[in-house]
Amino acid sequence: MAAHALPSYEEVRADFRPSDTLILSREGEVVQRLRTDATVRRGQWVPLADVSPALRMALVLSEDKRFYEHSGVDWRAASAAAWGNLWNQRTRGASTITMQLAGLLDGDWRQGPGGRTVVQKLGQTVAAQVLDRRWRKDQILEAYLNLVPFRSEMVGIDALSRTLFGKAAHGLDDREAAVAAALVRAPNARPALVAQRACGVLRDMQQRPGVNGARVDCDALDLFTTAALQRRAFDASEGVAPHFARYLLRQRFKDGAAVPERVTSTLRAPLQRFAMQSLQQHLRELRGRNVEDGAVLVLDNATGQVLAWVGSSGQLSQASEVDAVLALRQPGSTLKPFLYGQAIAERRLTAASLVEDSPAQITTASGLYIPQNYDRQFKGWVSVRTALAASLNVPAVRTLVMVTPDAFHRQLGALGLPLRENGDYFGYSLALGSAEVPLLHLTNAFRSLANGGRFSPLVVLPTRARPAFTPVLDARAAFIVGDILSDGNARARTFGTDSVLATRFWSAVKTGTSKDMRDNWAVGWSERYTVGVWVGNASGAAMHDVSGTSGAAPVWATVMGFLHAREPSRPPRPPQGLVQWPVRFGPAGGDGDSATASLPLEAARTEWFVPGTQQSVFAINNVAGGALSVSAGGQKRSKPAEPQADLGPARILMPVHGTVIALDPDIPPQSQRLRLQAADRATPRLAWRMDGKPLGRGAVLEWLPWPGRHTLELVDAQGLVLDTVRFEVRGAGVAPGAVPGTASKPR
Repeated sequence: MAAHALPSYEEVRADFRPSDTLILSREGEVVQRLRTDATVRRGQWVPLADVSPALRMALVLSEDKRFYEHSGVDWRAASAAAWGNLWNQRTRGASTITMQLAGLLDGDWRQGPGGRTVVQKLGQTVAAQVLDRRWRKDQILEAYLNLVPFRSEMVGIDALSRTLFGKAAHGLDDREAAVAAALVRAPNARPALVAQRACGVLRDMQQRPGVNGARVDCDALDLFTTAALQRRAFDASEGVAPHFARYLLRQRFKDGAAVPERVTSTLRAPLQRFAMQSLQQHLRELRGRNVEDGAVLVLDNATGQVLAWVGSSGQLSQASEVDAVLALRQPGSTLKPFLYGQAIAERRLTAASLVEDSPAQITTASGLYIPQNYDRQFKGWVSVRTALAASLNVPAVRTLVMVTPDAFHRQLGALGLPLRENGDYFGYSLALGSAEVPLLHLTNAFRSLANGGRFSPLVVLPTRARPAFTPVLDARAAFIVGDILSDGNARARTFGTDSVLATRFWSAVKTGTSKDMRDNWAVGWSERYTVGVWVGNASGAAMHDVSGTSGAAPVWATVMGFLHAREPSRPPRPPQGLVQWPVRFGPAGGDGDSATASLPLEAARTEWFVPGTQQSVFAINNVAGGALSVSAGGQKRSKPAEPQADLGPARILMPVHGTVIALDPDIPPQSQRLRLQAADRATPRLAWRMDGKPLGRGAVLEWLPWPGRHTLELVDAQGLVLDTVRFEVRGAGVAPGAVPGTASKPR
């Protein structure tokens, strides 16, 4: 570069690129600093006014004492250096700050391993004089401080001061300034040589006019310098949104695109901080229950903008770098709203349809699938509204039998859930969330419900463009699902009437718990926002005694409350064509001996219907009670619940000989029971033996499934074996030391 082609100060400042990128909130506040250039450690450009006066003084005294007097070249120093070289005397170099800056701006004038050539020295001298004429002294000193290499990969005073001293450049004291100035002359020297050089600079600073110079303790400075050169306080990432920052840069700047110094995002800084603090506070309260990780995501319903993204619990986690917003986890019951929505849209069910919550056996290629409710109790006949709001498992599986796993798999894919396997792979357990999905996509799928069954991608950069919505679910079905999930009375059977899910404003929410209590979720929406929360352990370890309302739900409710502290949330308007119809329910039925047999199954109410599916009365007539047996092809048959007199001698009805029983992967092992049933109640004092050991008495017995191959015997009062069956239990294991037939802790 010719001297006349030297860039202006403004051009140099504009071309400066930090090694870090600042992620800004929509308000312009820095929410994350993230290193994006691994080749160099360069901080932000620091104006001279923000540089410590001590450092400015130390640098001038060390590198160029007549900086403010000469015109770019210190001819007096150059003459002294030339005279010293002639007589082989060691003198201070004649290179000025301006000359060094010229070398930094043009690589042709930089010093090589053997020093500069005569041509290089002449070019550097001319360039320094041109710089001095075109630039002000303060601009020269400012640019030099920001461009000069200090040590190792550190370039510029911001990177140096933050790395070695853990502070901004304006806070450097005399001792720190002396060390910084010494590193300019010998960037990669041993700590002892840097300390020796710094001691000389500090003496010069103490002896300058007007300063009451104190004695310089070089030994103490040596210790200080050694410690400083070993420090690395300038972290690669700093802020309240590290996971979001990495996701934003990956999505926005692909294929090696240049990353700008600052990027404005869609995050709300106050909301981001509040969500992070709320998550951490709640996880501290759950510390005794083996829970250390969590994640929070907040979306704007109308635009799809990400308003808050908390990927981990930070210091509370042993895997804080893992982004739980993107991690694949089992969603548990949070998939049920989409299943019922599909069944309603396909006119297979209505919100008032009665589904049976009773023992069910589903024959699959790998054995019997026997879903159970979390509390191991069955509610009998319930409406779809109750089944979904109270999160009953067996009705959901029965619904999936009608919809089929493949069709439900396609529905989930349309909602943006990235399922890696097909519907047959998951089978009927897909109704209970056996597939793994990220919180990011699950929350956006719930946002589709908030938008009347319309899906659009998420947005992380501010834009005025309207989102491109794609219909993925009947708007009427989406409305009905939202109405159910906002119904506190409908969820009372499981959660009570005063649970944390009941907000003072309109909201719809669904909780979920996955296999062995490894994941707990709460995802829901209000008029304007959708919030998703996950808690668990990044390691996959099970939580202890964490329920749907004690895990993620409190964080969800707290964040929702913050969003609506001064903002109302009104119920959505029903879509066109939806029918509201009064319904009543028939009696519970039974043998007439029960006092409750004549009571209605549920209270009369007004219900929402897809046109053509409405009816006034929902009742069960002539239904034989018992377990439902369903083949993999979806065929059903009713099994009698009570043994009949024509069944012959006492024998084992359940399980059938040769049965392979698969434990439900979505229910903790200690919460599952296998029903053992004999065919003859007339035989007195029936007893059961499992693998030769007494198990219990009675015609019906509940047994905790124990993985392995088992021999079950039915014996009479004298110990005579009446019947024997052999079967196998496959699935989750149990804790070491557990006793067969007793509850075991989840792994």
